[in-house]
Amino acid sequence: MNISSIIVISLFTSTLLNAGAVSAKPMEPSLVVYNGNLGLVHEKREMTLDKGAQPLVYNDVASSVITDSVNVTFPNGVTLYSQQYRFDQINAQKLALASLGNEVRFFIQTGSDLIYKNGTLLSASSQAVVKTAQNEIYTVPTSALIFSEIPKELITKPSLVWNVNAPKKSSSTLTLDYLINNISWKSNYVLNLGIKHADLSGWITVDNRSGKAFNDTKLTVLAGDINRVSQPVQRQYMAKAAMTDSMESVQELSHEGYHLYQVPFNVNLVNNEKTQIKFLDIKEIPIVRKYEVHLPSPFYSNGEQKHPVAQYLEIDSLERALPMGTVRSYSKEGETNLLIGESSINHTPKHEKVKIILGKNFDLSVKSKMLTNNSDRYYSDTKLSYELTNRSDASKRVELLVPFTNQENGQSSVSSQQKHNWKNGNMLSFQVSVKADSKQNFEVHFRAKK
Repeated sequence: MNISSIIVISLFTSTLLNAGAVSAKPMEPSLVVYNGNLGLVHEKREMTLDKGAQPLVYNDVASSVITDSVNVTFPNGVTLYSQQYRFDQINAQKLALASLGNEVRFFIQTGSDLIYKNGTLLSASSQAVVKTAQNEIYTVPTSALIFSEIPKELITKPSLVWNVNAPKKSSSTLTLDYLINNISWKSNYVLNLGIKHADLSGWITVDNRSGKAFNDTKLTVLAGDINRVSQPVQRQYMAKAAMTDSMESVQELSHEGYHLYQVPFNVNLVNNEKTQIKFLDIKEIPIVRKYEVHLPSPFYSNGEQKHPVAQYLEIDSLERALPMGTVRSYSKEGETNLLIGESSINHTPKHEKVKIILGKNFDLSVKSKMLTNNSDRYYSDTKLSYELTNRSDASKRVELLVPFTNQENGQSSVSSQQKHNWKNGNMLSFQVSVKADSKQNFEVHFRAKK
């Protein structure tokens, strides 16, 4: 180690007379929140520096900071030597230990009176030992100590400390970017249904448990799954909820295979709180109501089985991309809004079909029954009957989906009077219309080489 390195180390490990300062309020703060429990903080801060080596304390960092992601830029001429993340916050015991050898004030209780004295703190384990100028030694509880200041090595909240060297005394600006955990966002949708049309509204919900409040901050959320190195599971906390109704529309931007949603006004995100911002409002969307049932393989059916029928909505195309989220569908009965289903959707590009599942239809059911099984060691060969029941007051069209691979060269066959077609080559689809309060039956003969 050369002499200059020794000098630098001794400067930073000793008590420094020089010390820089960082402003308490950021300039142009912004935050990007990702789907996967990740946020990117960007700030500019005013700072003052003395000439020479000094620590610069930034005490507004989120407690969930990913320390090796910190990217700080200082003006030309300022040299950054090292960085520490101090997260061991102050308490009474640490305050006492940091004051060993220093003069402290303490009190002794005599009856209902308190007697105050000064002395040098000699020990601070379970009890504090203090020696006065009169060579009197007192043993008092740590809670009886009175301190006039907080030692520099202790912190009141998590902080980043940069050890820098400045060529001259100055006032300037630093730029800071860093990643944080324990902050996430999701989209939630409300679909108000009519008979053939629906109104769709969407909300961005930001869940901030990062250990930092963001005030008057430009907010952007990114929809998409960026690749990340595996992170340990973070502890979760309870949260309150707040709602913000935007007066201006959230701007959508496609970038590098992801979708960004930029909030046009600055927001306040309190720590341990959820904030909701409206980002989507589309009226009079054409919808198609559909019904389907997924049936088991015809070669593994036994006896007679009853199957529920799922009801869902299909939106053919939208001019807006939909981030992954939960859709809650409501329908009005008289003056009452009823929740009739919740459904999850994946990230959906614009002009793609959107399928929204509502639930199981009360009035529709399908019954399958094995009629014959002539399977042998070479072929699976079964004949089944299907019975659709519709107890509603309107006719319904139901799609029956049966797993069955369409093999080439005559190695599989399907025989039925009911029209059918294949989906993706491995799913057989029957579209069956059933009149109101009636039943519809058909039979199917399945044969396939094993």
